[in-house]
Amino acid sequence: MKTIIELFETAVANYPDNIYLWEKKDGKFQGTSYQETRAQVLNLTAGLVSIGMKKGDRSGLISDGRNDWIISELGMLYAGGVNVPLSIRLHESELTFRLKHSGSKFIFVSGAHAAKVEAIRDNLPDLEKVIYLDGKENPGKNDVDYRELIKQGEEYLKTHEIELEATWKNIKPNDLANISYTSGTTADPKGIMLSHLNYAANVVQSNTLMELHSDWRTLAILPWDHAFAHTCCLYAFMYKGASIASVEVGKTPLETLKNIPQNIKEIQPTLLMSVPAFSKKFRQNIEGQIRKKGETLFKVFQFALKVGYTYNGVGYNKGKGWKFILKPLLWVFDKILFQKIREGFGGKLQFFIGGGALLDTELQRFFYTIGIPVCQGYGLTEASPVISSNALHAIKFGSSGRLVKHLDLKILDEDGNELPQGQKGEIVVKGDNVMLGYWNNPAATAETIKNNWLHTGDMGYMDKDGFLYVLGRFKSLLIGNDGEKYSPEGIEEAIVEQSPYIQQMMLYNNQSPFTSAMIVPDISAINLELKKRGIEPGSEEGNRESVQILNAEINAYKKGGEYGEMFPERWLPATFVVLPETFNQENGLINTTMKTVRGKICEYFSKELEFLYLPQARNIENEMNLEAIKKWNT
Repeated sequence: MKTIIELFETAVANYPDNIYLWEKKDGKFQGTSYQETRAQVLNLTAGLVSIGMKKGDRSGLISDGRNDWIISELGMLYAGGVNVPLSIRLHESELTFRLKHSGSKFIFVSGAHAAKVEAIRDNLPDLEKVIYLDGKENPGKNDVDYRELIKQGEEYLKTHEIELEATWKNIKPNDLANISYTSGTTADPKGIMLSHLNYAANVVQSNTLMELHSDWRTLAILPWDHAFAHTCCLYAFMYKGASIASVEVGKTPLETLKNIPQNIKEIQPTLLMSVPAFSKKFRQNIEGQIRKKGETLFKVFQFALKVGYTYNGVGYNKGKGWKFILKPLLWVFDKILFQKIREGFGGKLQFFIGGGALLDTELQRFFYTIGIPVCQGYGLTEASPVISSNALHAIKFGSSGRLVKHLDLKILDEDGNELPQGQKGEIVVKGDNVMLGYWNNPAATAETIKNNWLHTGDMGYMDKDGFLYVLGRFKSLLIGNDGEKYSPEGIEEAIVEQSPYIQQMMLYNNQSPFTSAMIVPDISAINLELKKRGIEPGSEEGNRESVQILNAEINAYKKGGEYGEMFPERWLPATFVVLPETFNQENGLINTTMKTVRGKICEYFSKELEFLYLPQARNIENEMNLEAIKKWNT
């Protein structure tokens, strides 16, 4: 497979009548076969060529996941165009930058996001036409109705079939397919140029880890512009003739989210793509449902989990040694508890594929025990994106799995020397899935791709069993005053995951004698605890006690605490500051992929950071912390 066109044409030839796309219309999911999808794609291609799309033309695409999303992308690609997939979470200024920078001549937009495009279209000098997926009242001369365009294409195809076929048959492996923008965590976003070969190669590579089957189906719950969902869902499923359902779109983003559990039951997926945020939400919902049925059942459930954790070890060694004696007990728990949980996921779910960020080991243990393992993987958009993954036959908790085939990997030190197995350094890869470079940014390209090797900027190592461990971004490392480095993500995730009183947290150490933390409290959970203790929330005593509750959560990870052995003491915060607001997209401290933007957080809370290294910060009941708690209570 060398192009997306070849990928799709082969799938249509091999699985013409298999359902490729499921979409909910008139209250029930309806299927569109591979053959029917192709007919719509070719009509759209003809429509696009008829309104002037030429080879290499860029086009933005802003829409929730739905049939028209992938049909629009394939239509562009068949016409020789380039898709610029855009997150529906982007603000107008962010959309303007990406559309202007890419020189997009066309924009496809769904009804829910049309107003954003209307507001910015006059600031886009290269823009020729806006294609409205849901039509537009009183269209102007540069407004195109998507349905009308498909009808127009159907007519155009009758007299131009030979030349259109020549267009799509002439797409080359190194032709540009997508410009996918980074989330711009440190500077302006970079446009990642992904070719047809990048995608086709990565789909084949992904299938060397776990082979999909043509009767499998999934509900695509991640945004479709997300590199992970794009390759592992839309194209990997296409490769095997499997089917994809889109989430029923609600009137608001929250309503769409609420449709997911019902849609899962209706589609009965074989597997789901997940990110840590979704995994945590699924777990909370499961535990919440069991709690509702009484504390006794919840205690039985917790005991069942402990038995499972012991039996499963770290995944690949489950049931080894004396642990085999726990198998009958686990079988009983599976029958009375875990099976019922799986029914909530449609009853046919075999596993999740996890990506997007590091996943807490505890969450991996949890899902493995209830019988729906999370096969955690690793990748980045610049690698199209898959580099490694755990698979059902080879799972090791805490790792990012084994390397895909047809890809080379090295671990390098700061001077570019290759390190032996087990030593930590930068992850560097080479293969057909590595991007062409950054759009109109040769300096950033030269920094990232050296001698065809992609320098990921991530720190990790390979263990003796061939499992890759990813330890976090080099740029986010904690650096002690003696130069020793440590990745903070694992500590931050563990504390936020285990603590009901901390909703967000960022560790900081830039060559200082000790590590400190910035904490966003969960004030409602803290106030609930205060009331249990007979203390009035918002009172002076309540504010002091709130700070002490947070302190106890941190101390649990220090020597003698409940989680005392989890992390090296020197990287745990010696002191912390309570922040007066959350990290969110409005203040720019969380990006569109829901990751914290560390550099911006340090800038935004520079006053608090400075305070952390003053002597008075060592007394945690300091004025700054008490003021922040007071603010949360007003």
